[in-house]
Amino acid sequence: MPGLDNRPLVDTTAIDSVIIGEKFKEYETFSSSLTGKWPRFRGSDFDNILKSQDKLIEKFDTSGPDILWTVELGEGHAAPVIFNGRVYLLDYDERKKNDALRCFSLETGKELWRRWYAVNVKRNHGMSRTVPAITDGFIVTMGPKCHVMCCDPVSGDLKWGIDLVREYKTEVPLWYTGQCPLIDKDIVVLAPGGTDLLIGVELKSGKVVWKTPNPGGMKMSHSSIMPMTFAGKKMYVYAAIGGVCGISAEGSDRGKILWRQNKFNPSVMAPSPLVLPDGKIFLTAGYGAGAAMLQLVKSGETFDAKVLQIYKPSEGLASEQQTPLFYKGFIFGILPKDAGPARNQLACFSPSDCKKILWTSSKTDRYGLGPYIIADGKLFILSDDGTLNIAKASTSSFVFLDKAQILDGQDAWGPMAIADGKLLLRDDKTLVCIDILKK
Repeated sequence: MPGLDNRPLVDTTAIDSVIIGEKFKEYETFSSSLTGKWPRFRGSDFDNILKSQDKLIEKFDTSGPDILWTVELGEGHAAPVIFNGRVYLLDYDERKKNDALRCFSLETGKELWRRWYAVNVKRNHGMSRTVPAITDGFIVTMGPKCHVMCCDPVSGDLKWGIDLVREYKTEVPLWYTGQCPLIDKDIVVLAPGGTDLLIGVELKSGKVVWKTPNPGGMKMSHSSIMPMTFAGKKMYVYAAIGGVCGISAEGSDRGKILWRQNKFNPSVMAPSPLVLPDGKIFLTAGYGAGAAMLQLVKSGETFDAKVLQIYKPSEGLASEQQTPLFYKGFIFGILPKDAGPARNQLACFSPSDCKKILWTSSKTDRYGLGPYIIADGKLFILSDDGTLNIAKASTSSFVFLDKAQILDGQDAWGPMAIADGKLLLRDDKTLVCIDILKK
């Protein structure tokens, strides 16, 4: 029923008055010898798998998890990145009504600096829910109402800002945006889904260097852009409201739509496209939408995306809001609540047939909408209530190792981040850092 989702009305006066990055405060001086990195949504390689050689715990100590520090946050599901001993997170201060990029020490949890700007955001299942993208010289954030901010990650100096609603007629998605910026070398790629579908912005200057026209009127979803290379062609894959498409990422046709497929077109799209080998793309969404498997094909100089499978959540692999994992040739995902007897269980599938379950966790090992990550051959799974579960990242069966209550809140949905043996996780109001290095 209209209005019952409590979707906030767009306050055009508030939008016009936003001055992105207008205020700054430094709290602590800082130095660190740590060099670990988790630089973007789903990590360095966009697959949610840590490639570090660090040996991590299989079981928690008898005294409980080694919690290094906790920080109170504004209500939401925004997640951090880690870069050379620093932690960055885009938060929302509900009392002061501002989006705030906060920088912390990974070792102590002390806040080092904060850059913020005033914007009126009403509570709607939380506010912030995106992950920054960071390189050596730049960090880019996207706020709940699609305000993009670029800063120096060390000093916090403001580089530039873009209001996607004002400049590209972006329609803020239900429950605010979940799109995480994508940095590709010296360009940050964004999907306004308004007058232009995608844009490429030079990090150094904030200048828009290419645009993708949007004649089909596709709109911004909660999904994020994923890079892909197929048949020697680099492209960006974006699942918008209105269909999924591939955009040229290089050459003279950079920004051109190479292909589009709208046979799987949910009204709400939260998980991002899962790019698989041999040109396959797995798409899934909640609210009964289910999932689809696409196969890219190239004929001459043209591309097409053929549908291999489309099915309901009770018929195969699907996900409400987390993007599944591809590991050692198999796909891992937590099935949604409408998946039948295997609901909320972790399940394993082959990309050749995502309707055939290879194995699941048992009916006593059910999870919710929380994130999961692979590191050191182990799955770290965060339940809705803040319980961290550890299992072997096995392709043959589910092997449970241990679990512990880390957080006492609710809706522990924000993606996790890991570097230097330290795992960051959050519920709706608290960020926690735990040491999971094997002693």
